[in-house]
Amino acid sequence: MSEIFPLVMSFAATDPSGGAGLQADILTISSMGCHPLSVVTAITVQDTSGVEDVLPIESEWVVDQARAMLEDVPVAAFKIGMLGSVENVVAIAEILADYPDVPFVLDTVLASGRGDELADEDMLDAICELLIPQATIVTPNSIEARRLALDEDNEEDDPDLAECARRILEMGCEYVLITGTHEQSAKVVNTLYSELGVVRSDTWERLPGSYHGSGCTLASAIASLLAQGAEVPEAVKEAQEYTWQALKSGFKPGMGQFIPDRLFWARGEEDDEDKQLKVES
Repeated sequence: MSEIFPLVMSFAATDPSGGAGLQADILTISSMGCHPLSVVTAITVQDTSGVEDVLPIESEWVVDQARAMLEDVPVAAFKIGMLGSVENVVAIAEILADYPDVPFVLDTVLASGRGDELADEDMLDAICELLIPQATIVTPNSIEARRLALDEDNEEDDPDLAECARRILEMGCEYVLITGTHEQSAKVVNTLYSELGVVRSDTWERLPGSYHGSGCTLASAIASLLAQGAEVPEAVKEAQEYTWQALKSGFKPGMGQFIPDRLFWARGEEDDEDKQLKVES
């Protein structure tokens, strides 16, 4: 029998479009050479344009899904996405506390790409107090980073991204990767921070259009690489390359955003040309 693939457990909400959420995690983890274990935290009504409704799964069901697998198989990394409720944040934090040596990637999903609110202030507080302190790496975009770091008691508070990273690190995580897709810059700059400051800064060509599930893809790719034994800076570098290629090969199946092609490496140039013709027709 061949050696088992590393197993990565994802806690996330479903996305019927397959663009983001649990489906995106499963595709990415599989594409990166790991085996996905999926724990449903919420069911969403959404398409490629945005999220219309969310039904959180009861926290007892979330716990039972995870515990059943954790008692059966070894998990090499955790990836956390949209959680649905404060109760789920608390429940998942308790589960993760039992596995302090397993890498944990936290994708702080606070809103959809269209701006649909996916985490209220109570959830935000719970994430900051219970999940970030346990995380190996937190991967907010610049909007999420500012929201996580904002001092609400100070009306004039307007931290830059480096200060946001410092404040998030003070919550207890080991690394923060702030992505620059939402910044008004010619190129996308993603910066990895630790308590020592900037660890690496990577600049990427800004692709045209908007993409559904880019953050899920990046976080799941990082988790997969950590599961295979990569150090965080190297995992971040390789995961960015994978994500950029998936976005570059993205397709637009509906009237909303592009969806990353997480299996771009399995398709030839002729497949890409055919796909583009179908999208444009």
